[in-house]
Amino acid sequence: MSEELNVDSAAYSADSIQVLEGLEAVRKRPAMYIGDIGIKGLHHLVYEVVDNSIDEALAGYANHIDVIINEDNSITVIDNGRGIPVDMHEKEHKSALEVVLTVLHAGGKFDKGSYKVSGGLHGVGVSCVNALSTYLRAEVKRNGKIYMQEFSCGKPLHDVEVIGTTEETGTIITFRPDADIFTDVVYKFDILASRLRDLGYLNAGIYLSLTDKREVLENGDFRKEEFFSVEGLKEFVRYIDSTKEHLFEDIIHISTERQGVPVEVAMTYNTSYNENLFSYVNNINTIEGGTHVAGFRRGLTRTLKKYAEDSKMLEKVKVEISSDDFREGLTAVISVKVMEPQFEGQTKTKLGNNEVIGAVDVAVSEALRNFLEENPKQAKAIVEKVILAATARHAARHAREMVQRKSPLSGGGLPGKLADCSQRNPEVCEIFLVEGDSAGGTAKQGRDRAFQAILPLRGKILNVEKAMHHKVLESQEIRNIYTALGVTIGTEDDTKEANISKLRYHKIIIMTDADVDGSHIATLIMTFFFRHMRPLIENGYLYIATPPLYLCRKGKIEEYCWTEQQRTQFALKYANGDVNQIYTQRYKGLGEMNSHQLWETTMDPAHRTLRQVTIDNAAEADRVFSMLMGEEVGPRREFIEAHATYANIDA
Repeated sequence: MSEELNVDSAAYSADSIQVLEGLEAVRKRPAMYIGDIGIKGLHHLVYEVVDNSIDEALAGYANHIDVIINEDNSITVIDNGRGIPVDMHEKEHKSALEVVLTVLHAGGKFDKGSYKVSGGLHGVGVSCVNALSTYLRAEVKRNGKIYMQEFSCGKPLHDVEVIGTTEETGTIITFRPDADIFTDVVYKFDILASRLRDLGYLNAGIYLSLTDKREVLENGDFRKEEFFSVEGLKEFVRYIDSTKEHLFEDIIHISTERQGVPVEVAMTYNTSYNENLFSYVNNINTIEGGTHVAGFRRGLTRTLKKYAEDSKMLEKVKVEISSDDFREGLTAVISVKVMEPQFEGQTKTKLGNNEVIGAVDVAVSEALRNFLEENPKQAKAIVEKVILAATARHAARHAREMVQRKSPLSGGGLPGKLADCSQRNPEVCEIFLVEGDSAGGTAKQGRDRAFQAILPLRGKILNVEKAMHHKVLESQEIRNIYTALGVTIGTEDDTKEANISKLRYHKIIIMTDADVDGSHIATLIMTFFFRHMRPLIENGYLYIATPPLYLCRKGKIEEYCWTEQQRTQFALKYANGDVNQIYTQRYKGLGEMNSHQLWETTMDPAHRTLRQVTIDNAAEADRVFSMLMGEEVGPRREFIEAHATYANIDA
């Protein structure tokens, strides 16, 4: 052993230390700079460029931003700001444009005189985009001229050139992501539209548009969406809450500055049993919250509690009110602008600035107190909602205690239907939530018992979107899911939060039939996880299995087909396109496959296709789940009609 160590030590010399110059470090370790090299990282490139344009708008120099997805999946971002400076940079001995596009931590954001607040504060934004693109072209309209410079993989192809004259100002960035770095270079219109919609609401008065040149509509125009908000966060809350039943029509809106921190909050209440709180700092979605959220909750709870006590509405209430009760049915968006934000972690998802707590607390307390005094009818509705929430929470605690006496949520025993795996390491274990006992039996026969567990679910589980918390806990199927996963809920303070510290599987796979009923069951299960175990989705533990629709055969050649297009391709390849010349077995349910077929198509890690459930935009996800699973029929019908081309409905 010592001889091997000596050899390794000798090989480890000064020559072993690799110095990465310029943007080489970004190309070597892209995930360190943009999060990942999958779909999320790919779209993050667009956000970095757009954030620069938004910063120009926040500084008061731009009001128009266009994003274009070109035919070749390259992206063009156009703004009417001042244009990136092109004069010579004294220290770097090259144009400021080249410095901004090729040097990490370079940009006007580090000069407090240039930008008061900024989204991409680490300064790696547009230079990272340049590094991770096979081609980038920057056009700058400034000083009456049009300047242009091109790059490849972060390196300039030539110096800045003057290519024309203009009376306009602004910047145009076009870039093509490197297919050798990203796992997928196809941009998704809906993901980009969702982010631009948020930015439109967060920055009232700024016009944003998204055009997709890959998709031509019947009238000959490209697919396009425009985003412009006059009322900002008030419209944002209306949009999020559009599919819910409102407790009252008013939106409580706060737009002020406290202790040097601009604070904007919009909030309202609905009849649901969930809190929906979305927070932003300098347009960055702080999904883990932070000091601005803590300040909001403190101000809300204290002000509502004082009003309820002063109005003597709590005198006859026998249950104790907790801070959670004041937030049930609440929809709120918080947006703060902080000059020097301190984010916890690389992902910028939790604000750490302590001074923001007091600023948001004071702003919310003052505005909410005034609203309650001026609107007694709405105030009474909120307090009655709080009392109902407290009563339901106590009922839920009793339901939980009953459940725990029988063992489920405390982990004292596993459901009888669960066929567990022999492995105990959660990182390698996976569980299939299977529709029906029949398919569950087939899955149990076909699985690899070492690391795959099976939990059959009987029929359609409870629609948690319409159910109070204690009713959710009373559902046997849902209790079985909690127990099988090893997830507990509730502590001494009666919180509804799920504790996933003892989670038994790091892959939770929903496996349902490839038909309309199966899709509905999968959506019910996803709604349950989104509302009651969201950390599982945020940690990337939830997946959907994709069983094939067909088994196609021509002579001795057999292939499974997951889509109608694949079946057509099989016919083209082996029967000159005539589907009548091939044998097709249609799988209407998992139970129609034998255990071997189910294993090789849907369960075998070497050949299966799993779709990971992610939340790219929590506000949009909340709106869609409310629409699909809530009480309002109209919005659901509109959504289904708009997306009918994606539906596969059996006759």
